[in-house]
Order: sequence, then C-alpha cells, then structure tokens
Amino acid sequence: MKNLNFKGLLKKLFILFIILVLVLPLLTKANPFFSVEYGTVGVVSRFGKIERLASPGLNVKIPLIEKVTFYSTQKIIYETSESPESSPYYNQNKSNSIFNSNMQKYNSDLADYAVDTSTKDGQQVSIRFTLRYSIDPSKILWIAEKIGTQDQLAQRIVQAQARSVSRNVAREFPANELYTGDVFNYQARVAELLNQTFNENGVILDEFLVRQMKFSDQYLQALETKQIELERIKTEEFIAQQEEFKKQQKIIKAEGEAKAQEVLRQTIDPLVLQKMAIEKWNGVLPTYMGGNGDVPLINIK
Repeated sequence: MKNLNFKGLLKKLFILFIILVLVLPLLTKANPFFSVEYGTVGVVSRFGKIERLASPGLNVKIPLIEKVTFYSTQKIIYETSESPESSPYYNQNKSNSIFNSNMQKYNSDLADYAVDTSTKDGQQVSIRFTLRYSIDPSKILWIAEKIGTQDQLAQRIVQAQARSVSRNVAREFPANELYTGDVFNYQARVAELLNQTFNENGVILDEFLVRQMKFSDQYLQALETKQIELERIKTEEFIAQQEEFKKQQKIIKAEGEAKAQEVLRQTIDPLVLQKMAIEKWNGVLPTYMGGNGDVPLINIK
C-alpha cells in the first residue's frame, strides 16, 4: 500500500513538473512589463506592424501580442584589421552572429578584416581603419521599418558603405601620397562620402580614422631605395652649392680688395705718398740712380 502511495506521489510530481515546463514560458511571455536600459530604445511592434518607441525605463506591452526590438543609441565602433579575431570587438561565439560575412558581433561593436584595394597607380594596399558611429534616435522607427534590426543596419549600411567607399577612394590617390602623408586628405574624402549615405539611413558618423596603410614588401623596398637615392642627390647638390658659394665669396673678396686699392690710389695725395716713403726709408742712399742722364751717386764710405 505504501509503495502504491509513493508511486502515485512521484507520478503527480512528474505531471506538475511537465506543467511548469510548459506554462512558465507562457507566463514569461504574458508579462506585460519590460524595461529599457539606458543608452537603448525599444521598438514595439504588433503582429509585425510597428506601433511606437519605448524610452529607457519601465514600459508596458500587450502580452503575447506585442514584441519589443532593442536599438543602442550609444556610440558604436566598427574596425578593420589583419586579424579581427584578436580584436576586443570580435565575438568568439560565432554561432550567435547573424552575419554570413566576415564581420563579427561583440555586444554593439564590430570587427572585420582589412580592406584590400589598389591605388591610382596600381599598387596593392591593405587598409586598417576605425569607424565610430551612432544611430539617430529620431529615425529609429524609420530604420526598423525600412532597414531592419540594429545588426541588419550595421551589415547593410555601415559595413557595406564603409568598405566600398574606403576601397574606391583609395583608387583616387597615388601610392606615394598615401604612404608619405596624404592620409588626412584620404580620411576627409571617405568621411565626406560616408556622411552623405549615413545621414540618408539614420546613421550619425562620429569619426573615420585610418590606423595603417599596409603596402607590399616589394613596394616598400622600392620606396626605400628611391629615398636613399634622393638623399644622395640632395647631399651632392648641397655640396655643389657650398663649393659655388665659396667660389663666389673669393671672387667678391678679390674684387673688393681691388676696388679698395683703386680708391686708395685715387684719393691719396702725392705729397702724402712721398712722406710715407720717407718714413719707411732706412737712411741708406742708393749707389746709382738711373734715368735721363742723372749723375750717379758714389758711396764714399
């Protein structure tokens, strides 16, 4: 009799467990209250139709009828690198990502592979950049209706446009300009074009920064060789300029001295010259003075 009672109790407990497993999810979905965290907003939809925007705080929905999709209004970072798996924005659990591309989701931030392209003169270059953006809160309902979720916005607009524009703009610049310091012009051009597309799709571009322009080893070696040759030519030109300068200095000095002697000769009185000659005389008379039949002097000492 006791065994029968014990078996009956186990049976009842099992049935109760099954009921709880089936009912609890329904009770959770039937909860009319939901909270929206700071830095996010919720889009409430009813049977697929967008109804309203839910602001941060405690909100109410119709259980089992209305659904809430969340969007971040904080700044989001999308970056490209050679090894995105080492980025803090890379999600190790790829199964949670909706993306079929290389872009991986980590919270609200995204990491992707570098953009490979070519320059105006055909040099291959790999571009590593960081893009910071945010979703325009005033356009979130439009985004939800026209584009989709936050992840779909990142994939369809941010990733697609950032990679396309950065690749195409690089083809407008020669390799030497991108390598030697024209990156700021490149950045400004990319940001200008992205702003146009982003604004049309409810995305606010905060900043586009190029972290690295990586060229092939062969091109870098050619640049180094060219730079060494240019430095050698500059050195030789400098030495030649120095020699020419010294030559001109000597000519100027000689011309100056000659002019000084000429001026001195023209300005000094003959009597002064005679006086200067007497002052320099050592008292010894010459033994002979020639010219025009003059009488020779005889030294009688």
